Amino acid sequence: MNKVDLLEAYLSLYIDHHTVLDKIENNDERYVIIDVRNAPSFVKKDKIKTALEIPAKDLKHHLKDLNKENIYVVYDWTGGTILGKEALLMLYREGFEAYELAGALEGWKGMNLPLEPVASE
Repeated sequence: MNKVDLLEAYLSLYIDHHTVLDKIENNDERYVIIDVRNAPSFVKKDKIKTALEIPAKDLKHHLKDLNKENIYVVYDWTGGTILGKEALLMLYREGFEAYELAGALEGWKGMNLPLEPVASE
């Protein structure tokens, strides 16, 4: 595989903030956002509006509850962490269409996009 093909393959794993925001604002129910951060609610405090909270460590136990007709967008704290990538790999192995949010939650917050409080434990 040459460098161009490798980079194209790598970039195809991501979805940008504007696309995700458009799907939220237009109530596109096929797009489901999953917060995969492994932290208690008092640490996380907020999440992307409408996101499900399924920690990466628990995702394998929730796969049966997910609909393969949906498109999943996973995110972690930052683009440099691996939980989003691990979740994405797990979803791909099970035949789901999924993407990792480019820039992760850090990028979403940096653009002042819609957030909501996480559920209390």
